[in-house]
Amino acid sequence: MIFPEQQIISRLITENGGFPNNRYLPLIIIKQAVSGDLISPENFEKQFNLNSWPAAWRNGLYNYHHYHSTAHEVLGVYSGWVQARFGGPGGDILKAEAGDVIIIPAGVSHCNKGQSQDFMAVGAYPAGQSWDMKYGKLGERPAADHNISNVTGPKSDPLFGVQGPLMRLWQ
Repeated sequence: MIFPEQQIISRLITENGGFPNNRYLPLIIIKQAVSGDLISPENFEKQFNLNSWPAAWRNGLYNYHHYHSTAHEVLGVYSGWVQARFGGPGGDILKAEAGDVIIIPAGVSHCNKGQSQDFMAVGAYPAGQSWDMKYGKLGERPAADHNISNVTGPKSDPLFGVQGPLMRLWQ
């Protein structure tokens, strides 16, 4: 199932000082990717696992800028809402709500800038990718840039499989 373009936010986020971000793969937010009774942590975990993005955690989003240089990440929002800044200080702030899916390419900084009291998400990474934590600190690059350039594309969209919008948007 592929959603109409107006339900997909796609942003290419380029370098911002200590944050390499990703000049090739866009950040993607699929608005209302699931709805109604399908909005649950169990459903996100099931779909992510079926599509080779093993569910790794349930939690919120850190309130400090960080990125992963060795893995892509997906967040399935199952409760509340979050306003997240992408790209480091001064980057875009985008809102995600229950039912939305956020796909973050390796290197793209993300940070919680405000949330509802009940905000929760399921997080996952593509099978075979081990995530690290980077903070935009002096000395992380150029090793982080090298890592990011070696992260392979996922085999499928984390929610919709090989026919999902990620496969088209990350060609």
